[in-house]
Amino acid sequence: MIKNSFLLTLSILTILFFSQCSLSYKAKKHPEKIVHGYVAPGFEEVKEEFIRNFIERKENGSAIAIYYKDEKVVDLWGGYRDALTKSKWEEDTKVIVFSTTKGLAAMCLAMAHSNGWLDYDERVATYWPEFAQNGKENITVRQLLAHEAGLCLVDEIFTITDLADFDYIAEIMARQKPLWEPGEMHGYHLSTMGMYMNELMRRVDPNGRSIGQFFAEEVAEPLDLEFYIGLPDTIPDEELAKVYYPSIGQLIFNMNKMPEKMRKDFRNKKSILYQSFKIPEKFSPNSRVTQSVEMPSGNGIGDARSIAKVYSIFARGAGELGLREETFNLITQPATVPPNGAFDIVMGLDTYFSYGFIKPGPDLLYGNNQKVFGTPGAGGSFGFADPEKEIGYAYVMSKMGLYLVNDPREVALREAMYRCIERIEN
Repeated sequence: MIKNSFLLTLSILTILFFSQCSLSYKAKKHPEKIVHGYVAPGFEEVKEEFIRNFIERKENGSAIAIYYKDEKVVDLWGGYRDALTKSKWEEDTKVIVFSTTKGLAAMCLAMAHSNGWLDYDERVATYWPEFAQNGKENITVRQLLAHEAGLCLVDEIFTITDLADFDYIAEIMARQKPLWEPGEMHGYHLSTMGMYMNELMRRVDPNGRSIGQFFAEEVAEPLDLEFYIGLPDTIPDEELAKVYYPSIGQLIFNMNKMPEKMRKDFRNKKSILYQSFKIPEKFSPNSRVTQSVEMPSGNGIGDARSIAKVYSIFARGAGELGLREETFNLITQPATVPPNGAFDIVMGLDTYFSYGFIKPGPDLLYGNNQKVFGTPGAGGSFGFADPEKEIGYAYVMSKMGLYLVNDPREVALREAMYRCIERIEN
């Protein structure tokens, strides 16, 4: 069994390697056969970098979309939606975007705040009384969404299919004990954040809707988006890209690119980071079982243009969705650092969280101003809004990279976008 599994893995890696070599050659000789879509005048450099991803940065399949001042200026896709079968990435191809989902879930809670259903400074237990167990009675919504609650792990084992039972998951999450004094420090709630956000939404929405349901009815439908938190059966497999993880060898040889603590924690089965990746059990990104349940932490599926479009609308205040100026002003503020500092005890580097979004810190990890808000996803995907420049941006891919933040493929596209906008504005 072990031998057969090893041979299968080796065969897949070999096919992927030669597929990438073939794709790189085609992109260099005939980019028009690999990359498709549209760029507005002035944004040609973004397309050049997108092509360069396939030639130099070992891209297999991806898409990028950018809205600037309410206009779609970049909408590109290319490569394979499945590198093994060499099925092409099409205009309607959708892909799982992991934690990029968190930003779209945070938008739903922002709308709940705007509607007067939710107060960020109120205690979570006010809306969800059962939450007030094991030292959690005074945790505020703001602290929870800023990853300051210390609720990164769960004591009970459950599988991906259990997420379909909202009441069962809510009982488990309500029983958890914080790993540190809430509000004193922060650490990325990699898997659990979406479960807390989902139950909070169910409690405050007058109709008791989950985040997936709310997003579908109040965001996706009116904006005509192709993005789902809980994939419907009506979406055929042919529209879905298949995600491929980095190999063990790639991870080992690139460990030096990670922060020291992260590098150690990846090898430590008792670390919060390592255990976070095991929640829930049997998460498999290419399985319809995983895709069909609602997991606002990391199983949203859609295309780049939908993510970019909704971030574009939020960058301009989300008036189309009825967002009040008060809420918009809150989510565009710089992040507030907890008393123990910006060091993330889970990720092992400085991070900045606010209202469910990742924000730029003093070193401006992304964007070029403090009003930017969004979330990256494992493997390289990223979606964000830049209110100052009126940008909605999204990059999605099928081949997962080795960086938890700032994947070189995505960074090249983002930096090219800002250079284009600088030239246009000057």
